[in-house]
Amino acid sequence: MTRFTLLAAALAAINPSAVLAGEKEARLYEMRIYYAAPGKLDALNARFRDHTVKLFEKHGMTNIGYWVPIDNKENKLVYVLSFPDKAARDKSFKAFGGDPAWQKAYKASETEGKLVNKIQSIFMTETEYSPKPKPSVGKGEGVFELRTYTTTPKNLGNLNARFRDHTLKLFDKHGMENIAYWNLTKGQKGADNTLIYILGHKSVDAAKASFDTFRNDPAWKEARVASEEKAGGSLTAKDGVKSEFMRATDYSPIR
Repeated sequence: MTRFTLLAAALAAINPSAVLAGEKEARLYEMRIYYAAPGKLDALNARFRDHTVKLFEKHGMTNIGYWVPIDNKENKLVYVLSFPDKAARDKSFKAFGGDPAWQKAYKASETEGKLVNKIQSIFMTETEYSPKPKPSVGKGEGVFELRTYTTTPKNLGNLNARFRDHTLKLFDKHGMENIAYWNLTKGQKGADNTLIYILGHKSVDAAKASFDTFRNDPAWKEARVASEEKAGGSLTAKDGVKSEFMRATDYSPIR
């Protein structure tokens, strides 16, 4: 599955107990989740495809990726933007909102009712072990998996250390593509216990097969046991691992 070239991040020695491991640069990432009104997801995608993505770029926002869940009961569109910092982000959105081209597109798209019922915004920074997401060379035919981990108290640093030292390499070994890894920015609910990341797979079935072989890998079992012995228990909270399979939109830079 051809998607894009991932630029490997340098591995630096860090304190595994640090709350936010690896804030290697100030760049801000924002994951935005739009809950489309019933029957309006296609129209929302059309507005992004024909207008919004280009206007984001015009106003200094970097489009990372756009996805829709495969099992999309909530009519969601999930996308990620990046900015130099929060001040730049706020300035860009202010300019975007005041752009006559956006106002015209917005008004035209909502002549038969609003397209979005709710917007969720999550601010993130890359972990120091995260690959750099790059636009794909061509359209991929695979799927993406959005995974969110909630850690047990004071174990985000330990979880990041396990991913940095073991998990990413084992994911790659078992046919999973590491896309990007983020922690939440300080001040948000969950900033001290949340890891969000995206994997690429050939298919949902391939993802399940990869995770089966990953979990049975002696190297993973050894790394997991060692990390949990050091932490005094599981690094993730009960029901603290969430997974959602998605497909990239036809206008997504990553696809």
